[in-house]
Amino acid sequence: MKEEYTDIGAATTDALEISKKSRSLISQMIGDETAEDRIKQRCVIATGDPSIAGILRFLHQPVQAGLRALEKGAPIHVDIKMVEAGIVKKGHKSKVDAFIGKGDKLAYSQGLTRTSAGVLTLQGELTHSIVVIGNAPSALLALCDLMQSEQARPQLVIGVPVGFVNAAESKERLREMEVPSISTAGTRGGTPIAVAALNEIINIYARIHH
Repeated sequence: MKEEYTDIGAATTDALEISKKSRSLISQMIGDETAEDRIKQRCVIATGDPSIAGILRFLHQPVQAGLRALEKGAPIHVDIKMVEAGIVKKGHKSKVDAFIGKGDKLAYSQGLTRTSAGVLTLQGELTHSIVVIGNAPSALLALCDLMQSEQARPQLVIGVPVGFVNAAESKERLREMEVPSISTAGTRGGTPIAVAALNEIINIYARIHH
């Protein structure tokens, strides 16, 4: 990717210059040859941690799948409001919405987490969508159940929940699925990585369609 660098999320000259400088520094460490390299760069910048590049996993051509989904205006479903707030809203036609709060009656009646109940409540809308989970292993496990039973088939899953209870296991299970996915190995993850990964795909899409 040797074209002039742009960042759709950088709204001012100073912001773009900071973004360019960060990219230049990070690209020297982890490479700048592929779209996956660009996602690694953004995730490293978002966390301030170069080791994040080494735990990212890309399966079944997730960048291409994400670009196709954005082209179709596919909905973007996320686990929590913090992820929803971080995703760039310009440069694409997709609606961004959070699982949390969508299935609260189910959550309280069955003792489920609010995010997993949201996944189950919206299962009919998940096929051909983009799903981004940065915090809730229970939501990713619920999604994997739906995918395994063929009740949902997202176009792309970015699954990077963080923590010590089911986070690593939920991501390992995601990597067993045939769905295009971006995930992290182990317990690390979180909102910054989830948002950064999708925002870079949005950035690539916006640049292609500029």
